[in-house]
Amino acid sequence: MNDDLWDANTNPTGEAGFTHGDLDAEKILAATAMARPDIVDELAMQGFDPGDFTRDQYRWVWYAVEELRASFKSGEIRYIAVDRQLQAWRADGRIPSVPLNQDQLVELYAHAQHGSADWYAARITEKAVAARLDGVGSDAKGRARSATFNADDDVAAIQTALDGVVRTSAQDETRLVGTLLEEVLTDATTPPNNENRIPTGFMDLDSLLSGGFAPGQLIVIGARPAMGKTTAALGFARAAAIQHGIPTLFESLEMSASELGRSIVSAEARVALHHMKLGLATDDDIQRMARRAPAIAAAPLHINDGANLSMPMLRARVRNLVRTAGLRLVIVDYLQLMQAPKAESRQVAVSEMSRQLKLLAREFQITVVVLAQLNRGPEQRQEKLPQVSDLRESGAIEQDADIVMLLHRPDAYEKESPRAGEADFIVGKHRGGPTATITTAFQGHYARFVDMANT
Repeated sequence: MNDDLWDANTNPTGEAGFTHGDLDAEKILAATAMARPDIVDELAMQGFDPGDFTRDQYRWVWYAVEELRASFKSGEIRYIAVDRQLQAWRADGRIPSVPLNQDQLVELYAHAQHGSADWYAARITEKAVAARLDGVGSDAKGRARSATFNADDDVAAIQTALDGVVRTSAQDETRLVGTLLEEVLTDATTPPNNENRIPTGFMDLDSLLSGGFAPGQLIVIGARPAMGKTTAALGFARAAAIQHGIPTLFESLEMSASELGRSIVSAEARVALHHMKLGLATDDDIQRMARRAPAIAAAPLHINDGANLSMPMLRARVRNLVRTAGLRLVIVDYLQLMQAPKAESRQVAVSEMSRQLKLLAREFQITVVVLAQLNRGPEQRQEKLPQVSDLRESGAIEQDADIVMLLHRPDAYEKESPRAGEADFIVGKHRGGPTATITTAFQGHYARFVDMANT
């Protein structure tokens, strides 16, 4: 083909002559699309992205074939039809550059190959991945040499960009309902186990949740201040990591790692928290702590108390721990203290963080538990009970969450309450399952909630 006829859109190169595209492969694939229009759908189901074409003219030929497929039910789509479509788009201003003319389309058509389309598509995709990787490398070099370099922000941004180098396949995942029967029947007769559920440490709660938290779920724990959100979250972390050896990450934006460590030891060893804070532990306290020390030391519980946590930073940390430690549970304390992305309003920013947390859980097939503040709604009600609608700043939190659990302690509002020492875990939303209220005992002096199951 006479490349002098083309609009100025030469093959881009990077440093040291690095070639970003394979024009021969692009030429053949565009030609083959006209001769065999069905490959457009076939390759789309295999994850091919026409955006990976480096030459605009070839890409627009591909788009024209996609558009014409509805009119041409079978057989080839000749260059005349493609030319008419391109010229129509050009007249409408949809194509910013000059498309191939009819003579060029005739010449292009001659390069069609009928048996190797998937190979050429894979070649184009591979070169596009290399180009994106080269771009990330250039960006990383520029950030590293910048006078405004910030290790946390810039490294997290590069890690996020690296995750986008290889695009998620768009393969067709539709399944006939009959193929699901064996899986459904197997699940119906196999109780959940530690392999696919994360026990909460509370028998009735585990029963309600079909064995505990599941991979891919976003769990929101909401409460007013001083109700024990962090204590409850630490209880879930202890149940997972210390009692069941499940790799867990606890992100604390409010309490220091040393404070969390003290609460964990207090809860596990049943040593009064105020004794530990004041350095007044007795010999009996020391013995109890010594007995629990090996289990605590061996637990795969990772704690980070950095005050500035953004979604890119969290995603980078999760990505690393999934790869190196088999991470399965992430707990964030708490949502409203996270660094919000730039947005038109606080509500929009919180909505975006909520959505990203749900996507994080699904992408890595982990459980994400996030704590959230409630507004003053409970305090304005006679019975003081919290509701899911009390979640502050965004209804998107409720929408994105698979489970919303609200904490309520009657004696927090009425010191002489007949239910003093009790606490309710109100499961107000449970996607795909029942809701209920689970009653526990609150032992604040040991920094823990205790199971009161009747199961």
